[in-house]
Amino acid sequence: MPLCALHPCHCGSLVDAHGLHSFACKRAHGRSAGHHALNDLIARAFASAGFLATKEPQGLLRSDGKRADGLTLIPWQAGKALTWDVTVVCPLADSYIHTAAQDASAVAELAAARKTAKYTALESRYIFQPIAVETLGPINGSPVSFLSGLGRRIADVSGETREGSFLFQPLSMLIQRFNAVLLHDCFVDEVAGHSS
Repeated sequence: MPLCALHPCHCGSLVDAHGLHSFACKRAHGRSAGHHALNDLIARAFASAGFLATKEPQGLLRSDGKRADGLTLIPWQAGKALTWDVTVVCPLADSYIHTAAQDASAVAELAAARKTAKYTALESRYIFQPIAVETLGPINGSPVSFLSGLGRRIADVSGETREGSFLFQPLSMLIQRFNAVLLHDCFVDEVAGHSS
């Protein structure tokens, strides 16, 4: 549905009438807000399960300064703490169209593989969990079992057996909410003459 007027994005690319560029733009304002909201959701879930966790821990990889999105402060499994990293990718981006056509979650799997490769040095000391979410909804496979397990641990604390579903519902809602933010950000403000 053509919702937008054709106009140049602040990144220099052209925003088409469908506003698809807003989901793939590296400089879209809603991208980092959506990422932080998803990371907060994961951190709060750990807290609900009784696991202390810190966001963006420093010093995990001293050689290059890369920081994962979070780290449990107590062991998660097999005596190792868990570290996670969230990424949101757009399967409609030109660079992903071919991959997205192969499978519904292929772009999320590709993004998760890149995250795993980025943090491969962590594997000896931590369990690393990539959480790759596509803007159209699919997530990579490993977080499905990870989040289900986290939901079970929350259920052990709360006594509510549906905690796993309660974890996936806000995840879906956050994706949709920030898709709306990204789409809104690509509209042209007719009075000011620029995108909002």
